[in-house]
Amino acid sequence: MSRGAERCGVSQSAASQHVQEVERRLGVALFDRSKRPLDLTAAGRLYADFCRDVLRREEELTHVLESMKVESLKGDVEGAVRVVSIYSTGLSEMGRLQEEFSLRYPTAQLLVEYMRPDQVYEAVRNDAADLGLVSYPESSREIAAIPWRSEEMQVAVPPAHPFADRAAVYPADLNGQDFIAFDEDLSIRRELDRYLRAQGIEVKTVMHFDSILMIKEAVGLGRGISILPARTMQAEIAQGRIVAVKLNAPDLVRPVGIVHRKRKKFNRAAQAFLDLLVGERADEPGNRNGRESREPVSGVNGVGGVL
Repeated sequence: MSRGAERCGVSQSAASQHVQEVERRLGVALFDRSKRPLDLTAAGRLYADFCRDVLRREEELTHVLESMKVESLKGDVEGAVRVVSIYSTGLSEMGRLQEEFSLRYPTAQLLVEYMRPDQVYEAVRNDAADLGLVSYPESSREIAAIPWRSEEMQVAVPPAHPFADRAAVYPADLNGQDFIAFDEDLSIRRELDRYLRAQGIEVKTVMHFDSILMIKEAVGLGRGISILPARTMQAEIAQGRIVAVKLNAPDLVRPVGIVHRKRKKFNRAAQAFLDLLVGERADEPGNRNGRESREPVSGVNGVGGVL
């Protein structure tokens, strides 16, 4: 009786009084009080089965009502959500996200623009966008950052490179290699430089670009190797233009996050898209790579691969 009272959040005295009230109303004893510990009578077992059935049916009813509510809300989510994204994430993710969002909320609009990281923060800060997608997200007095996913970094090499036939390379193997880097003002460049220094690795930087697209092109032309997020190289790998080699450095990842202005009041479309993004975090580490886009993304203002 005391354990039951505790689970129900009432005192033992209140629980005993409730049982006695039920017994009075039904006109039967539910417990055999001559035994220790207490045991159910035949009527008590029947009543317990009845209660379990009621609770089960209540759960089923709640589930059905929630399903009906979700279906009815699909038509209620209207308006537009404005999203700004770095190029690499936008190009690899937005087609799939557009498809999923359109299926869930057919009367809402997803408007996307691709920008450099500093421009993403500026657009969110100035309320020119509801949400932003950036790598190495940072919070500030005005900006809130929500972790979204961590992307494995791998070594990108041309097909003729000696590394191309290896299953994996160690950081020390990169010593002295011709390296195609990111521009120095990008967070990913600073993080990679910090990592290589910590490992005691010196590479020969022969080129540097502000976009993954240009780095992949240079690697494919045999100008050097690089370190890139694995998920951004899938198209080139399938075309045989680049080989991605696993780097034995499990702590080397590119974090990608969602940013928005603090105390931002989202409309229903923006809140629905944010819920979609946050819900995808449970899909790590696969991140639904196998799904393809059927719908074009609206609002795109360029192409590239800026981190």
